[in-house]
Amino acid sequence: MLVIFGSLFVLACVFGGYAAAGGHLIMLWQPFEVVIIVGAAIGAFIIGNTFTVIKKSLLLPVLLLKGSPYKKDRYIELLGLMFTIFKLAKSKGMLALETHVENPQESDLFNQFPGFSKDHHAVEFLCDYLRLFTLGTENPHELEDLIDKELQVHHEEDESLAGSVQTMADGLPALGIVAAVMGVIHTMALIAEPPEILGKSIGAALAGTFLGVFLAYGFVGPTASAIKNIQSKNHKYFECIKAGLIAYAQGYAPQVAIEFARKSVPTDVRPSFHEVEEAMNELPS
Repeated sequence: MLVIFGSLFVLACVFGGYAAAGGHLIMLWQPFEVVIIVGAAIGAFIIGNTFTVIKKSLLLPVLLLKGSPYKKDRYIELLGLMFTIFKLAKSKGMLALETHVENPQESDLFNQFPGFSKDHHAVEFLCDYLRLFTLGTENPHELEDLIDKELQVHHEEDESLAGSVQTMADGLPALGIVAAVMGVIHTMALIAEPPEILGKSIGAALAGTFLGVFLAYGFVGPTASAIKNIQSKNHKYFECIKAGLIAYAQGYAPQVAIEFARKSVPTDVRPSFHEVEEAMNELPS
């Protein structure tokens, strides 16, 4: 919703202000300038990125409109799941987790938490480290180092998309100049034409510079920032899982390990201690 509102606000201020000052909006409509600038930007994006990044970029509208899926209710559900897992491991031993970890899709334990169970990446992440628990991994420092390495890999992969969009934003003003120069070259061929024709041709050339700068700073650059913000929020979800796992590996009781995890949640979506406690009390035995 914020993406739509912000985009409309940019368009209204730029074009509304231009029209209010007496400008002719029709002069800004230069389809061939759009083809040169936007086409070249897309081509450069394809040249400079892997197939994986290009594939992710096709889902950008969905990502920007939906934002991060990890709201307060998802964190409460995650904390409830980890509490249930830690409680089971504490009472029956780590080997009691083995059947759930090896086949989480058919696990009654995981199916109690449908939001988490549908998140393939989160399920795989949690189960991989619970599997290490069942295999006898007990050193919390080694476990933390391993988790940090995996999170760093995921973070770098996520950053590649935002970085490539930011690179496109950085290049758009230069492509706008390219289009403007080509327009000037075209204008020079019309040097013998009347002033009104020359004026339109020069105006069309300058529209290329305008379009490149406008797209770069009005849309593409802010889009890169929005991607970074969303991916940062997504990353915090896995940091929460890490905090709970490390606390439990250090020997803390399930209730305390969950509190460690809760404290790692961003403040805008962090449930209160009493909200978590109430959710824990409502969990099935």
